[in-house]
Amino acid sequence: MNQIADQWKDYECIDAGSGEKLERWKDVILRRPDPAVLWPIRKEDHEWIQPHAHYHRSNKGGGAWEYKQKVKDSWVISYKQLRFKVSPTGFKHTGLFPEQAANWDFMMKKIQDCDHPVRVLNLFAYTGGATMACASAGAEEVVHVDASKGMVNWAKENMELSHLQDHKIRFIVDDVLKFVAREKRRGRTYHAIIMDPPSYGRGPQGEIWKIEEQLYPLIFACLDILDDDPLFFLVNAYTTGFPLTSLYNILSESVLQKHPKGRIETGEIGLPISRSNLTLPCGIYGRWVSQ
Repeated sequence: MNQIADQWKDYECIDAGSGEKLERWKDVILRRPDPAVLWPIRKEDHEWIQPHAHYHRSNKGGGAWEYKQKVKDSWVISYKQLRFKVSPTGFKHTGLFPEQAANWDFMMKKIQDCDHPVRVLNLFAYTGGATMACASAGAEEVVHVDASKGMVNWAKENMELSHLQDHKIRFIVDDVLKFVAREKRRGRTYHAIIMDPPSYGRGPQGEIWKIEEQLYPLIFACLDILDDDPLFFLVNAYTTGFPLTSLYNILSESVLQKHPKGRIETGEIGLPISRSNLTLPCGIYGRWVSQ
């Protein structure tokens, strides 16, 4: 079941081709690399040639922005009732993955339709798109865990922008596996668990994360802190070459085994491309959902 994030007003994937995408972030046009864009640009017009900023990859690794027009260091965009800070970073990202709005809509509806208070755990939580979505939908508590102090501080800014300061959101800078183990010892449980694991990463104490080796152990560990009456368990993945069927199998052999009354849903997640009516593929998702 593929999901398309097609409810944006402040964001638009204008066009894509030749390994790049052309995007509108409110009033700012950005041109960025995208390895999933394997088809040619139909027509490289003025917006392609003169965006506000163009990110160029370096053959030595990394890259840099070329600014063709004046751009603020950061600005704010909205998605429904949520507001987020956007800022071009040195590693091509902007602090927000707009395709995740499809997952936010799913989470918000599940929480709003639930007839009991919901506690949510968001792992590899980045700048908090899912955190803010769950809090705004009425979650009793959202625990936001990320190894990067800078990303957690950015998430706190997004909380203030979305006027969610009076909601119970706990921000934790920690290695996710260590945090889950501590929550188990504390006897804490969550009705919903979200994770967006990187392909490779390091925790705050230098802990190594490799998705192929550690995704299943992490999901299995999370079962000990998943409530006996869970609402959903969502995994999002951007890792190139990580098969959708493998994610389905992992969730089936872990979450579904313990909670057989639910169901597993998997698919690609994407963005509509305005000029071509094509879809930009943006990774995969898998989720266990209560029935």
